Amino acid sequence: MQSLESALAVAGQGLAGDRYSEGTGHWHPVESCEVTLISEDDLDRAGRRIPVALDRGEHRRNLVITGITTDLPEDGSFRIGEARFEYWKPRPPCGYINQVTGNNMAKALGRNSGVCLRVLETGKIRVGDSLIRDP
Repeated sequence: MQSLESALAVAGQGLAGDRYSEGTGHWHPVESCEVTLISEDDLDRAGRRIPVALDRGEHRRNLVITGITTDLPEDGSFRIGEARFEYWKPRPPCGYINQVTGNNMAKALGRNSGVCLRVLETGKIRVGDSLIRDP
């Protein structure tokens, strides 16, 4: 995982260059997501449960949002930057995350481990872009 200032979200694929979009790395097709999202609040909660490093992408989610929860509407779409997304499904932690981190990251994240999104419209997203729900 690496932090980026911007990324291109590609409709029907995910983030350009990401393992899900490219079909590379460690993941299972049944568990794949175009884009994964978690809230900073969920990461703070996980860090209070079990002291694990969560600030360098160890949580393995594509996007971290602040100021709102990942309690997204299951029947609506929203924009982040120039891209449009929709909620797809919850993203439970996988056992592989523990192999990568050497900690019990899956237990720390628990049921607050993020959500999967579908990319509806291609567009660039940048650090600091707001999540804006469609009317």
